[in-house]
Amino acid sequence: MSPTGTNDSGSKGSGASALTNAISRRHVLQLFGIAGVGVAGIGSLEACSPSEPNAESDNKSSGNKEFHGAYPYQLPPKGHFNLGAGVLDGIQQQSPYLDLIYPSAGMYYWADKKWEYLLAESNTLDEAAKTYTMKLRSGLTWSDGSPLTAKDVVATFNLRWLMRQQDWTFLSDVKAQDDTTVVFTIGTPSTVLERFILRAPILPESVYKDWSTKAETLRKANGSLDTGEGKQLNADFQKFRPENPVVSGPFNYDPKTMTNAQMTLVKNDKGLFADKIAFTKVVLYNGETSDITPVVMNKDVDYATHGFAVASEKTFQSNGFRILRPPVYSGPSLVFNYTTRPEFSDARVRQAIAYVLDRQENGTVALGDSGKPCKFMAGFSDILVPDWITDADQQKLQAYEKDLDKATQLMQAAGWKKSGDKWMTPAGKPAAYDIKFPTEFADWNPAATNAADQLNKFGFNITKRGITFTQLNPDVLAGKFDIAIQGWGASNHPHPYFAFVQDLYTFNYVIAANQGGKGMNFPLKQTTSAGPIDLQAVVDKSAQGLNVDEQKKNITAAAQAFNELLPIIPLWERYGNNPALEGQRVAKFPADDDPILKNAPYADNFVIMYMYQGKVAPV
Repeated sequence: MSPTGTNDSGSKGSGASALTNAISRRHVLQLFGIAGVGVAGIGSLEACSPSEPNAESDNKSSGNKEFHGAYPYQLPPKGHFNLGAGVLDGIQQQSPYLDLIYPSAGMYYWADKKWEYLLAESNTLDEAAKTYTMKLRSGLTWSDGSPLTAKDVVATFNLRWLMRQQDWTFLSDVKAQDDTTVVFTIGTPSTVLERFILRAPILPESVYKDWSTKAETLRKANGSLDTGEGKQLNADFQKFRPENPVVSGPFNYDPKTMTNAQMTLVKNDKGLFADKIAFTKVVLYNGETSDITPVVMNKDVDYATHGFAVASEKTFQSNGFRILRPPVYSGPSLVFNYTTRPEFSDARVRQAIAYVLDRQENGTVALGDSGKPCKFMAGFSDILVPDWITDADQQKLQAYEKDLDKATQLMQAAGWKKSGDKWMTPAGKPAAYDIKFPTEFADWNPAATNAADQLNKFGFNITKRGITFTQLNPDVLAGKFDIAIQGWGASNHPHPYFAFVQDLYTFNYVIAANQGGKGMNFPLKQTTSAGPIDLQAVVDKSAQGLNVDEQKKNITAAAQAFNELLPIIPLWERYGNNPALEGQRVAKFPADDDPILKNAPYADNFVIMYMYQGKVAPV
């Protein structure tokens, strides 16, 4: 699939319009009070003059200091430089390379459970006062020469409120105490709030001041984003198109050199740790897997996070690439339109579909060894389940292993009947549906095709509709689909709460409201065998408070409800098959046993983190 993950692909992650990860085998984050692992001690590294990117570029032989990556983007006017969280079509908005352009306060080591501070230098929690105070480094500068201060952080979080970002589930206010001190007032204490605060890309107040001021005024007046002035402000902000990027990272966009094939990130000498990073230029090739595969084959790319075809992966290895396999903590799922196809509202139908699908086959067809079928079907990564759900409760989770007889019984119990060898809905209509999937994703495309083939063999009439990946999210958010392939789980945050946000909010009415749609429109107030449940309330509570045992109770309740209701149907869990080329432009990448490879590649990308530290450096 795509390069990212917020969805999860390689670029994708495309994560839903607003959000989208989880972590490796480990215990819950103790997010407040964790000591950061500072980068102040990183030594300066020598930088040489850049060269033009091409197939002949070779740092070792020519002295170039280029890094070549790949990630999809759209050229203006479709692609744009409004990078407010939740705004669609921002230039590489979900890209891991954004951390080199608009850094956040810090990045996280998932295995070690420690922060690497970037813009920040410290943080403190005052539980009694319900405040979280972040101290910025002194001397930070924007690319236009103006200082980066606490006002920029406040502006960023005002915009995040305007775009309904989940941090404001827990926050009640944010203010600048002085130029380098930001005080966040906590409305609802949560162990995940620090993650929201420290991983938010900080945007320049100089560019967004008017929007920030209007948002702050509306927020403090307890205004609504769903009606009147708030709804209009939200809509208008999404149309805002700044022209000249003002950035704080060590690299900046070079808009004049952008083409459909590649873009160049040029060194911003005023940027964070610009003197610590040895690369002088980052070249990013554009496109999804089908576009990037031949570029990798030609050794023009040093590292890519796309979901490559199994045959391509083998060719990469024979050509001298290492294959990095970090867990992505998410994968593709079947998403249903409950507005236009109400027959899917019966959970027994969705359970039947789960029993029809051989998910081992689906994952192998799509991604070989990197497509692993879900064991727990809990709505978040199998890797994480043992840390949050007891052995006894794990036993209650249905694995939905292929069982066509059970599937038939469930369909019949839900009122469906066979006409010949094809199913008819309880309303007497043929079970004929389109399935939309991103044509360019080399893993989601075959996953959708294989799922459709299996369902058709069972008696559905599924028509495959491959569309360009840039159109899939808008169509799903607007409810223009029957069945679609979208991400489950979360590839950008290390707590199950974020997986449930992806599963239940991102392509549902909760977040789709940002685009004026309802998405799949799955009601979050449901009834299970355990009784009534408000999934939104349970999911929100799963991240609230500082009592991990209480969080586990809510996570278990959400997982059990997800497992029974299957509002979306996970197909498999993705592991990366990321080609990494050593010795040409990049000296080396992290070793396979380096704990940093537990980081999800679309959240706290290990290549970016090690680039900041000089551990990923030119030959």
